[in-house]
Parts: sequence; C-alpha cells; structure tokens
Amino acid sequence: MGQMFPYSATTGALTVRVAPHFLPDQSDPDRGYFVWAYHVRVENHGEASVRLMARHWLITDGDGRVEEVAGDGVVGVQPLIPPGGAYDYVSGCPLATRHGRMEGRYKMMAEDGTRFSIDIPAFVLEVPGDRPAVH
Repeated sequence: MGQMFPYSATTGALTVRVAPHFLPDQSDPDRGYFVWAYHVRVENHGEASVRLMARHWLITDGDGRVEEVAGDGVVGVQPLIPPGGAYDYVSGCPLATRHGRMEGRYKMMAEDGTRFSIDIPAFVLEVPGDRPAVH
C-alpha cells in the first residue's frame, strides 16, 4: 500500500495517506500554470465512527509563497468514517511554479461530539522529470 500512497501520517487511530500526481493536460508551463491532483485516503483504525468536519491546508509554491486554505469538509461533504473504514477523495491544486508542497490538518468529530485535529502528511508537488532519475 505504501507504493500507492507515498505519504502518510497517523494521529491516534486515524491515518491519512496522500498520493499526488502532476496533470500535464491541465497545465500550461509557458504561462506559469501547473496543476496537480492529489488522492487522499483517511483510514479509521479505531473502534468508533468519526466525521471529517473541516480542512486546513498550507500550500507553499516554489518561490516560498504560502496560501492558506480552510473550509468545511472536503469536496463538499463531511464524511462519516466507520470503524475499520476509509474515505477516499481526489482534489486538485494549481501553482504558478514547477514545484511546491502541501501540508495541513483535518478537524474531526468523534461520536460523542468531541472535536480533535489530525495531521495531513506534508507532500511534495513536482513536475516529473525535473529531477535526475535515481537507478
């Protein structure tokens, strides 16, 4: 599973995994526009359901500019993740540079109404082929 999701972070019984992919079809390098998709999986290894209430991202481009993005839920929903279950979604991020990074936190709510935060692993956005291949 590590191959599919190269980045992961675990907070308590919850693991967040991320796999970013560069989207050349949606990017326009000549105009300084680069787009990535990132697939996120939130796994609940605990014994009670949890709800993903909100997200808080820090997006840093290759020039060090930081954009903060926060809001309710993810992709328009606040999913309930049952014990032993997982929630997957795909979103996107445009940047003005060929590389950057994202990191953040999800605000979660336990069945009893307790709210807590979990880490989203920091991950790199880069255009494939920008680095020499390692053999």
